Amino acid sequence: MDIHTATYLKSSEFISQCPVHNKPEYAFIGRSNVGKSSLINMLTGNKKLAKTSATPGKTLLINHFQIDEGKWYLVDLPGYGFAKRSKTERTKLERMIEGYILQRECLTNLFVLIDCRHEPQAIDLFFMRWLGESGVPFSIVFTKADKLGRMRLQENIDEYLRVLAQEWDPLPPHFVTSAETRQGRDELLQYIGSINTSISTNH
Repeated sequence: MDIHTATYLKSSEFISQCPVHNKPEYAFIGRSNVGKSSLINMLTGNKKLAKTSATPGKTLLINHFQIDEGKWYLVDLPGYGFAKRSKTERTKLERMIEGYILQRECLTNLFVLIDCRHEPQAIDLFFMRWLGESGVPFSIVFTKADKLGRMRLQENIDEYLRVLAQEWDPLPPHFVTSAETRQGRDELLQYIGSINTSISTNH
């Protein structure tokens, strides 16, 4: 599957402001600075689509992007583990994220982004556990694969999956990506395409 057009649709502070449609929606989330915007730009082939920033935690709204004239949608969610936020702001962001994930009916799959350079972080494992308990379908996307040599990359991912296997059977689907080299782009788009096909077949 390929993406022909990708356009920014709107940014929402509350789930009630999100676009109304009945098409599949794929959301991206992860800790601040994990590379969500860069990944969305790489997938859509549009470097300017999602605003990337060197400052972690810039995405403070639910950002919707329309794909192929509204056949499906990509969503850029605020990062969690907000570095430099006041308690009030953190609570507001947590409510926004939780509201979207639990109440958005057209959310088809949540991609949880993990920086492949780091060992498993408690905040990510806790978040995925919460998704599992809440029955939210998700997949793991390891980002920044170009920052490690092949051996080290494989070791890090194997270690991550080993930790996950202590709680998950089967393991959630996972992908290894690099916004720089476009690694993982075809696999991710194929995965989204296969879900879209199964949805349209069942309707």
